[in-house]
This record gives sequence, structure tokens and C-alpha cells, in this order.
Amino acid sequence: MALGFLSREKKESLDKGLEKTKESVFSKLSRAVIGKSKVDEEVLDNLEEILVSSDVGVATTLRIIERIEARVARDKYLNTSELNSILKEEIVALLESNPSGTVPDFSSPLQSVPHIIMIVGVNGSGKTTTIAKLAYQYKNAGKKVLLGAADTFRAAAIEQLQIWADRTGVSLVKQQMGSDPASVAYDTVKSAVAGGYDIAIIDTAGRLHNKINLMTELSKIKRVMEKVIHGEQQEVLLVLDGSTGQNAFELARQFTAATDVTGLCITKLDGTAKGGVVIGISDQFKIPVRYIGIGEKLGDLLVFNPAEFVDSLFSMRK
Repeated sequence: MALGFLSREKKESLDKGLEKTKESVFSKLSRAVIGKSKVDEEVLDNLEEILVSSDVGVATTLRIIERIEARVARDKYLNTSELNSILKEEIVALLESNPSGTVPDFSSPLQSVPHIIMIVGVNGSGKTTTIAKLAYQYKNAGKKVLLGAADTFRAAAIEQLQIWADRTGVSLVKQQMGSDPASVAYDTVKSAVAGGYDIAIIDTAGRLHNKINLMTELSKIKRVMEKVIHGEQQEVLLVLDGSTGQNAFELARQFTAATDVTGLCITKLDGTAKGGVVIGISDQFKIPVRYIGIGEKLGDLLVFNPAEFVDSLFSMRK
């Protein structure tokens, strides 16, 4: 497992952020192996139930169980005391076998500038605060950042983004409430090019996730941006609330059907025992989880690394 990706401070934040999920999983794991010396069919059945109840998802859980079954068959005898480390290894191997793309750190050089991140997701998912955290992290890493307020359906959305832009010390492109979102996106990209910005982060409306006009709106925004920049400079980041568990899977299905999502950000993991949802969503949608939110502070947005995440999730506290 490729550990050491995060600084000690960030790793401690990740450990703390996943505490509720970890406590839930470990209490169940401990009960699953009581009185058992080896990993047998009953232990695997219990493990399957634990993973499903931790919102890993049925399909991904079955893949993990199959991997462990193959290992039991190969090694003939596996002690239950080894189950924790085996589980970690197999989940990391599963996640790393998926096409994850490269998930660069905030300070990594950008392949092309300006790099445009279009943020999609439903209201309440942590979309606006994720934009603020991205702006803060990229600015701290020495990047010149611009925000675009293309959620023009809500006056509050524009006002909130202005507040975050002021707090993080970055510029904001905005128009009046009710303006054409694609027009705001176009102005943002034009300003990013003209002003020599490294990153432009564009907010979009979050109330149309189950309607056909979401697809139309997002497609239009992408089209107008491509008049100014190349498609490979665009990233579509879907923000999902990890505390909603299986509902996050359904929203991921709806948004990936509506637009070409290139990355995922799973938020609010610190307040839930449903952290397993990150494993399931990463596996099922074959879209890289780029960031995870583990707290309310601006620094509480981490670049996702499967090995670090699984280590924090399944490691006993020393």
C-alpha cells in the first residue's frame, strides 16, 4: 500500500474524520470473530453483512468477499487475527485496480491553464463549502484562483459564494439572479484566460438533479466554455454527501447520466458512520474520487488516496 502520501497532520485529520465509521466497523468486526480462530464461511457471512451495513454497497461487498474467499482457498488457513490486515489489503487492491486517473495534490503543476472545475451536485451536499475549500487549498498552494457563480437560480447561492470568495481572498465572476448560467460560465472562463488564472471553479444549480433540463443546462455550460478553452482543460466534479449513504449512489447515477462526470468529492465523512460509501462509489462508477471532506474547516478537504483512506478506516488506534 502506497502510504506516506499525506503529511502527518493530514493523516491525523483523516483518522479523526473517519472515527465514527471506524468505531462502527470495528465493533461489528470484533463481534464477527468472537470464538473463531479461522476465517470460515460464517465469518465471511458476518463480514458481508458488516460491509453492506457500512454502505459499501452490495456489488462491491460481494467483490471484496470473493477476493477474501480466493485468498482463504489459496492459503488454506487464515487466522481471524489476520482478517483486519487482509481486509485492508484486498480493498486497496480493489480500488487501485479501477481506472482512477491521476489525482494530483493541490501544489502539483497543472497540465494546462486555466484549469476549469465545474462543480455539480444537489443543494445541501456541501457544494458551496467544497468550492471554498478548493479555492483555499489551491490558493495556499500558490495558484491564482477565480470563482464563477453560475448557480443563478438562488440569490443566496451567489451571496454565499461572494462571502467565501472574500474570506479566501479570491476573485468572483457573477451576474444577477436569474441570469443565464452558461453566460456566467463563459464570462468566468474568458476572465480566467485574460487574467492569467491557474484555476477557475464554477458553481452550478443544485436543484434539478432528476429533471431533463439539468442535462440540457450542463451540456450548454460545457459547450460555451469550449468556445474559449479545450475540453481536456475541463473537469466536472460531482459533490456527494457521504452521510446520505445509499442515497449518494442514486445521485451519482443521476448525475453521471446527465453529464460527463470526471471526478467525485465525497463530503461530510466526519459526521457519519457511513464512510464505506467512498469504497462503493469509487468501485461502482469507475470515476476517481478526487477529494474527501472530513470537517468544516477550510483545510478539511483532502486529496483522496485509496491506501491512506483504507489504512485510516481499518487500522486499530494505537
